[in-house]
Amino acid sequence: MKPKIHPKYVESTIHCACGNVVKTRSTKPKMNVDLCSACHPFFTGKQKLVDTAGRVEKFRRKYGEVVPTKPAKVAKPAAAPKPPKPPKVRKPKAAKPTAETPPAEAAPEPKPE
Repeated sequence: MKPKIHPKYVESTIHCACGNVVKTRSTKPKMNVDLCSACHPFFTGKQKLVDTAGRVEKFRRKYGEVVPTKPAKVAKPAAAPKPPKPPKVRKPKAAKPTAETPPAEAAPEPKPE
């Protein structure tokens, strides 16, 4: 490692909005966070709304407390199955005459013996 280019690794204090304080080591001596493992819904199992600039409250004033549910799916009537398509019949291609093989029209007729 090159000397004098790496940041100092110092004792760090992390303050959460819930009041939790965690001491660890980092390149920054002090950090402020909104969520930590003590208050995050994934770790606690509790629902917590994180309101940024009043968006949740604005939504509730506009639409009320009721959260719309997904509409029930309506089953479509079963359509009659389509009959299978008949297989395509390909006609054999005639061989194209080349310089080595003479055309079929110019071929001499065989002599009867």
